[in-house]
Amino acid sequence: MIMIYPFVILCSLLFGVTASPLAPTETPGLSVPIRKFVNVTSGHNLVNTGRSRAQSFRDRAASKRTSSTKRQEVPVVNEIITYIAEITVGADNQTFHLLVDTGSSNTWIGANSSYAYVPSSSSVWTDDIVIVDYGSGYFFGYEYYDTVALSNDLVIKNQSIGVADFQQGFTSMDGILGIGPVALTDGTILGDLAPVTTVPTVSDNLFTEGIISAEVVGIAFVPTTGAADEPEGELIFGDVEGSSKYTGQITYTQKETDYWGITQSISYSGIEIMASAVGVVDTGTTLNYMPTDAFNAYINSTGGIFDEATGLYEITEEQYDALDDLVFTIGGTDFPLTSNAQIWPRTLNANIGGEEGKLYLAAVATDPVEDLNFINGYVFLERYFSVFDNTNSRVGFAATAYTNATTN
Repeated sequence: MIMIYPFVILCSLLFGVTASPLAPTETPGLSVPIRKFVNVTSGHNLVNTGRSRAQSFRDRAASKRTSSTKRQEVPVVNEIITYIAEITVGADNQTFHLLVDTGSSNTWIGANSSYAYVPSSSSVWTDDIVIVDYGSGYFFGYEYYDTVALSNDLVIKNQSIGVADFQQGFTSMDGILGIGPVALTDGTILGDLAPVTTVPTVSDNLFTEGIISAEVVGIAFVPTTGAADEPEGELIFGDVEGSSKYTGQITYTQKETDYWGITQSISYSGIEIMASAVGVVDTGTTLNYMPTDAFNAYINSTGGIFDEATGLYEITEEQYDALDDLVFTIGGTDFPLTSNAQIWPRTLNANIGGEEGKLYLAAVATDPVEDLNFINGYVFLERYFSVFDNTNSRVGFAATAYTNATTN
């Protein structure tokens, strides 16, 4: 699942984690460019939105255990950075700009009343209602089936798409491109299709229609500095092996939970601060969220001091120079965040209510619960290529040209 500068990850894993990474081949999949938008906001919005999203993940997990409502109650609006995919819908190729979200799975349009959906000769109205709660926002409307094109090569002829009759909490976008697991659509359709508890996602249908050879989505982000000529991101549907967007090898680990959940441990300065636990990888969350005990150990080691204006922890230049790697161990492979990857981009301090030149740690504490002990957010994903593999129920990571970047 989190922003508008904010403003979010795979075949023998049925019985465990792949022990050794897989080397790339020469058959990359089909790519979709995604544009990055930066928004001015405040640090507290950034931190609190992420916490709201984490709470929504917890609420959905609890509802499944108690057999209550299963709607995905997940906020998707990042407070600082937003990645937008341009798609077309219908025989008339109406263009919409959708937020890319791995924390939800319904695709819908209609958030911007200036770009209303007009049914065409390819549109099929179902008379079923779609309703999705996102924590900080929601929408409801009618379900259509229509042609959806993510690019010239990625055209789905019969995609379920929600058309909002009412929405709240969404700005600077026309809707959501949901690329989370299909289980997250459970309970979102009301009407004649209600007995069918889930609806195929865009990646489901690309695979079913034979457009891609595996139901896989790769995501390439780039650290954000606000520069006008900064590279944009990219989605890759299908075979990601051999993509130029990563270096070395991809390490895969088994998918956990209805979300893109994984098992990992976290170490700082050679000391394990979070034992192996289950959490979520989410393009819709900006910061990294760690269990309170792990976060406190990290802060005590770094010397960070809470900053009221941003809601983050500030460190001095001397403390920054002394930072050790913050290491995420996934599938037997270490994925370190360098000192530069641990701080908020200094050129964007004003966007979060911070002061010019100051250094803020891009990590936050969260209350750990079963299956949600952490969230690896955008600040992790901008340093590592991520692979979300529905075919093999796994999540993968690999280094990129930006893993050790010093742009922050």
